[in-house]
Amino acid sequence: MIGRLRGVLAEVGEEEALIDVGGVGYLVRCGSRTLARLPPVGDETLIHIDSQTREDGTRLYGFLTREERQAFVLLQGVQGVGPKAALSVLDVLPPAELAAAIAREDKALVGRAQGVGPKLAVRIVTELKDKPIGVGDIAAFHAQVAAAPALAARPSVAGEAVGALMGLGTAETLARRAVEQAVSRLGPEAELPAVIKGALQELAR
Repeated sequence: MIGRLRGVLAEVGEEEALIDVGGVGYLVRCGSRTLARLPPVGDETLIHIDSQTREDGTRLYGFLTREERQAFVLLQGVQGVGPKAALSVLDVLPPAELAAAIAREDKALVGRAQGVGPKLAVRIVTELKDKPIGVGDIAAFHAQVAAAPALAARPSVAGEAVGALMGLGTAETLARRAVEQAVSRLGPEAELPAVIKGALQELAR
């Protein structure tokens, strides 16, 4: 089974990336948040992989950190959560924010993920409450929760900005990439209007 890939980013699509490793192209399915954080096409990248073998073949799911891959696997241990729903959850809530939301039993925040209804959000919070999210042990999990209250105390400004851009007709992958760049430039404390304005400026370049 493939655990990670290091190679050249050859292509980026709406739901997947093509990684060239020694002349062999690996098609890796990624969430939109991961796709938005990839380096420019032609640059080297390291992708952590979760390999899933099914009747129709093997599918590779890619993440930029081990914590994201671990959270992806853990989410699928919840009944009713498949790869698509797990990716959607991590698009809305990176591991630290997901850990904090589950610790606070914030079902509404988890339910913001596309394809995750209220009942499934309750199941995720209930079944994962005593499990580490993307970390190696429960102690580390609680340390992660303690470090993340500011991020999870309210809906993500970045997530709201992405939604606003998508409402203007921008493709989700482009919207997320523009917002990531704007937040990187403006800083994590930037307010929503500034982030949206900055993202629009990134799109206009």
